[in-house]
Amino acid sequence: MPRRRFLALSACALVLPAAAAPTRHHWQGVALGADVALTVEGGTPAAARAFFAEAERALRSVERQFSLFGGSELMRLNALGRLAHPSDDMLALLDLAGRVHAATGGAFDPTVQPLWQARRLGQDEAPALALVGWEGLRAGPAEIRLARPGMALTLNGIAQGFAADRLAEVAARHRLAEVLIDAGEVRALGTSGWQARIETPAGERLRELTLRGRALATSAPFGTRIGPAGDRAHILGPRGQGPRWALVSVSADSAAVADALSTAAVLMERPALDAALRAFPQARLEALLPL
Repeated sequence: MPRRRFLALSACALVLPAAAAPTRHHWQGVALGADVALTVEGGTPAAARAFFAEAERALRSVERQFSLFGGSELMRLNALGRLAHPSDDMLALLDLAGRVHAATGGAFDPTVQPLWQARRLGQDEAPALALVGWEGLRAGPAEIRLARPGMALTLNGIAQGFAADRLAEVAARHRLAEVLIDAGEVRALGTSGWQARIETPAGERLRELTLRGRALATSAPFGTRIGPAGDRAHILGPRGQGPRWALVSVSADSAAVADALSTAAVLMERPALDAALRAFPQARLEALLPL
């Protein structure tokens, strides 16, 4: 189970419609190795079916680009150290990752993949640390290149949010007004409001909020544990630093932004966290739980 999806199931918890609607349509599937749930309030069955069909195609496209399994664009980049003629989506996601990297003072760094693998396996981390560094990534329409052999990216801290945003675009094309998207991170469309409950990994309620046209992402670094002893946080910084917070929830107008900011925030001191949020004016801190 991908580590980000575990948090959506246990830490970001239950999302329920604020009020019952005469007609409700549901779809469930799997993308990026995890469950995806779509709920449409109102609309005709035909419109909902058309949305669900296009949503499924969009999810398969996201997997072909960003999955850490199979022959995705990301896997080809990691295997070869270069990717010729990357998709527009890959370039857009790396551009956003770069902006979050800058806003968080480097705390958000997708090049941590070799370090994450070394920690997961209990290996010497020094060689992996030498491979980490966002400055080693070069991206353009002709090619994406990793500067050092052995470098690799993980987009697990942003790709599920990107998927939710892509599904929101699909819903808009089908003129569906009230839609709840749970693709690992939550994106709510419409003005009626969807009630979200944020819980700790232990299931304790932290707060409830109403989402209207916003996304919500929660990161809990010990929600999934790695390492041979199973005692290490699954979120780690580019210098191998561990978390400073047990849980962080961020909302934003974009699920990808909320996803990336919540991932980085668990590694950051509060002043730096607040500064990172100011770089994305639509982002808000919704919950913060000390270790």
